[in-house]
Amino acid sequence: MQTFNVQGMSCGHCVRAITQAVQTRDPAADVQVDLGAKTVQVQSSLPVDTLVQVIKDEGYEASPA
Repeated sequence: MQTFNVQGMSCGHCVRAITQAVQTRDPAADVQVDLGAKTVQVQSSLPVDTLVQVIKDEGYEASPA
C-alpha cells in the first residue's frame, strides 16, 4: 500500500475523480481516500511516480507520504 499526501480534495467528487483516474490505469487498484487527513492510499502495481502523475493530472497536488 502506497500513501500520498494530496492537497485540494474536499468532497465526494474529488474521491471519485481520483479513484477513477487510478483505476483507469490499473483496474485492479484498491484506492482509499481520507479527506480529513488529505491522504490517498493505493494498492497498485503502478510505480509511485506514475500514481503521483495520475493524481496531478486530475488537478490535485500529490506527493508520496
